[in-house]
Amino acid sequence: MDRRRITSDVLIKRIDLEFPLVGFYDAPDPDAFKPLVKPDHGDCVFLFFNNWKRGQTLHITRDHYGCGGAGHWMWGIQTRSKEEFIQFLVGDEGLKASNELMEQWFDQSEPYHSEYAHLFVGPYKQELWDYIKTVTFFVNPDQLSALMIGAQYHRSPEDPCPVIAPFGSGCFLLQPFQNLNIPQAAIGATDIAMRQHLPPDMLTLTVTKPMFVRLCELDEQSFLYKPFLKRLREARGLPDLD
Repeated sequence: MDRRRITSDVLIKRIDLEFPLVGFYDAPDPDAFKPLVKPDHGDCVFLFFNNWKRGQTLHITRDHYGCGGAGHWMWGIQTRSKEEFIQFLVGDEGLKASNELMEQWFDQSEPYHSEYAHLFVGPYKQELWDYIKTVTFFVNPDQLSALMIGAQYHRSPEDPCPVIAPFGSGCFLLQPFQNLNIPQAAIGATDIAMRQHLPPDMLTLTVTKPMFVRLCELDEQSFLYKPFLKRLREARGLPDLD
C-alpha cells in the first residue's frame, strides 16, 4: 500500500478551502475513528454535515445505515422491491422520463461491496490512508473550477475521463467510480433530496486516492501559482498568497 505522507495543506491554502476534507472509509476498527455518531432510521448521510465540521465521523453498518438509499448503495440492502423503488423514483419524485430508463440505470449501477463490517464517513485522517476509498472536497464554484483544472492537469487524450458527473443519490456519489485505482474525480451533491443539508453555494468533488495524490502534488509550475488564479483571488477580495 502507498504509505507516503500525502499533504493537502498547500492545495487547501491556494484555493481557500474552509470545510475539512471528508473521507469514505472501509475499515475493521471503529475505535480508530472516534468520536463517532450513528444514523437513526431514515437519516440522510448529509444530515451529518455539521458533525463532520466538528470532527465527528459517521459510523455506518448493516444495522445502522440511515435512509433506504444508503442501505442499498452501501450494503446492497433492499428495503423495498425493485419495482416499488423505481416507481418511487419516477412516479413520486420524477427523476427519469420513464420507468424503463430508471430500470436501465438501476441495473447498471452496482452497490458498494464492503471489505469490512464498518463503513465511515468523516474527517480525512492521513494515518488511516490504507482504509480510505475516496476523499471529498466541499467546494464553492471557484474552488470546484480550480480542482477540475487540477484533475485535468496530468491527463493525456488516451486517459479515462478525469472528471465525471454521474446521476445518483448523494450517498451513492461518495463512491461513484468503477475503478478506484485510476485518477478520477466526480462532481456531487447534485441530488436535490440531500441539498437541504448543505449551504446553497456548495457542491462536492469526490476523488479517488490516485487523483487525491495528484492534486496534492500540484507544484509552483501549475495554475495554482499563475495569473489566472491570482486575478480570480483579487476579484473575490482575497489576499495575495505570494
